[in-house]
Amino acid sequence: MSRHPDLRVPDLAALHARRSEKWAGHDPDVLVSTIAEMDFPLAAPVKEALRAAIDRDDLGYAPEAIPGLAAAFAGFAQRRMGWRVDPEQVTLVPDVMAGLTGLGRILAGDAAAVAFASPAYPPFFGAPPRAGLHPRPVPLAPGGELDLDALRAELASGTRVLLLANPHNPTGRVLPRTELEAIAELCAEHDAWVLADEIHAPLVLTGASHVPWLEVSDAARERGVSLISASKAFNLAGLKAALLVTASDRARAAVARLPPLGDHAGLLGIVGAEAAFTDGDPWLDAVLAQLDANRSLLGERLAAELPEVAWSPPGGTYLAWLDCRALGLGDDPADAFLRRGRIALGQGPRYGAEGRGFVRVNFGTSPELVAEAVRRMAATV
Repeated sequence: MSRHPDLRVPDLAALHARRSEKWAGHDPDVLVSTIAEMDFPLAAPVKEALRAAIDRDDLGYAPEAIPGLAAAFAGFAQRRMGWRVDPEQVTLVPDVMAGLTGLGRILAGDAAAVAFASPAYPPFFGAPPRAGLHPRPVPLAPGGELDLDALRAELASGTRVLLLANPHNPTGRVLPRTELEAIAELCAEHDAWVLADEIHAPLVLTGASHVPWLEVSDAARERGVSLISASKAFNLAGLKAALLVTASDRARAAVARLPPLGDHAGLLGIVGAEAAFTDGDPWLDAVLAQLDANRSLLGERLAAELPEVAWSPPGGTYLAWLDCRALGLGDDPADAFLRRGRIALGQGPRYGAEGRGFVRVNFGTSPELVAEAVRRMAATV
C-alpha cells in the first residue's frame, strides 16, 4: 500500500460533475465552499473495500451486529486519540444526528430541551424540533469557550441534555481538558447528560490536542455518550454509518432504550468505515498535513487581500469561521460573495443569531482553490 496517498483535487468542472449536495446545487462557474465535504480523492483502502463489496454483489441490508467495525474503531481510537474503547459498548446508528435526536428524546425529561453552544451546526437548530425537542442555544463567550454561567442557568431551568460539539462546528475550536472537566462537573451537579458530537475528532491539526469526552472524568463517563463516524475524516457522509460509544452501565442502559436504528445504516457505510479505521492512517496523515498547510495559506491570503476579516485559525476540522462584519455586507455576507464573487460560502445566520455577519469557509481542498476562494471574496468588495 502506498505511503504517499494521492490528494490531487480535480478541476472545478470535474468537481461540479459530482452529485453530492455540496456540488449539485450551484452553477458551473461557482466555487463551492459550503457543505463539510472535502474535495480530496478517497483513501485507497476505502475504495478497494467498496469495490470488493460491489464485485461480490454485497449490497444488502446492514446487520445490527458490527463486531468488525467496533473492533476497527477501538483500534483507531487508541492509536489516534489515546481513547480506550470497549467494542462491546459501540452501537451502530445511521448518522450522528439520528443518534443525538434519538437519545435526546429518551434523556431530555419533562423539559424536552437540548442545549448547545451557539453559533452551532445548523441541524442542531432544525433536527430537535422534528423530534419533539426544544433547542436551547447557549452563546459562546467572547473567547470562543462555552459560557459556563449561561449553561448553569440553562440547566437550572430544567434542561437535562447538552449537545457538545468538539471540535466545535463552525469555529473549529478544540476544547481543552480543563474546560471539558468543568462542563462535566456542572452537568453532573444538575443530573444532566452530555451527548458529545466528536465527528471531527480525527481532524485535529498541529497545535491542538483532542480529549475524547469519555476520557475526561468519571462524571463524563457516567452520564455521557460519544457519537462519531468516519464520515468527516474520510469523506464518507453518503454511506450512512455512525457509532454511539459508552463507558458506563448507566449510559449503556440509556442507549439500549433506543428504538432500533442500525437497520437504517448502510452496509457500504460499515464496509467503508471498517476499512478507513483499519487501514486509513497513511491517507489521514497526508490529509492532516495538507489541511495544516491550507490553514496557513488561508491566513496568509486573508491578511494580504482581506485584512478587514477577523478570524481565529481553527484547532481542528477543515472549516474556518470568518468575521466579515467590517466589510459592510450586512447580516448575510455569503449572499454578496455568491452574487458578486461567484463563491458559495456557509451563511453565518444559519448557525444562529451569533452568526450574523459571518461566513464559514471549507478549506478541505487544493491550495489553488483555497487561494482562489480568497481572491473571489476579495473581488466582491
